[in-house]
Amino acid sequence: MRAPKSTIAVALVVLAALASTLTYTTYLVVGVLADYLGTGRGMAGFLLAVLFARLPWITRSGPRIVGLLPKPARRPVMATVLALCCLHFLWHGEYVPAGFTGFAMVFLLAYPRLRRTLFDRTLSSVFPFAGRNPSKSTEDNVIDVEFKERKD
Repeated sequence: MRAPKSTIAVALVVLAALASTLTYTTYLVVGVLADYLGTGRGMAGFLLAVLFARLPWITRSGPRIVGLLPKPARRPVMATVLALCCLHFLWHGEYVPAGFTGFAMVFLLAYPRLRRTLFDRTLSSVFPFAGRNPSKSTEDNVIDVEFKERKD
C-alpha cells in the first residue's frame, strides 16, 4: 500500500513545480510586455487578461463561452508571445528567464498530446476491470464494413 501513496506524493510535487514554473513565466511575460508598452505590470496583466479571457454568454440558442480570441487562435497567440519573450531574454543575455519561457512554450505545445496519451493510458488500465476490451486496431479512424451484392 506504500507505492500508491508515494506515487500520489510525487505527482503532487511535480504538479506544484509545474504550477510555480508557469506562474513565474507569467510574471516574466507580463514584465516584458509592460516594458515594451511603457506601462506598469498591472496594466500589462490587465491587457493580457482581456486578450485571453473567456466569459459565459447566454444567447437564444443557449449558453456558450465567448472571448476576444477565437478558440483556434488562442494557442498560437500564446506560443507567439512566449517565443517573443524568450527571444527578448536571449537577446539581453538572460538565460534563466529564457529557459523558463522556453519550457512554458514547449509545455504549451506538447500539452494536447500529453493529455491524450495520459487519458488513453488511464482508459486502457481501467477497461479490463470494467469488462470492456479496447480495440486492438492501430487505426481507430477506419470503419470496417462488409458489402454484399444483391442479385436482380
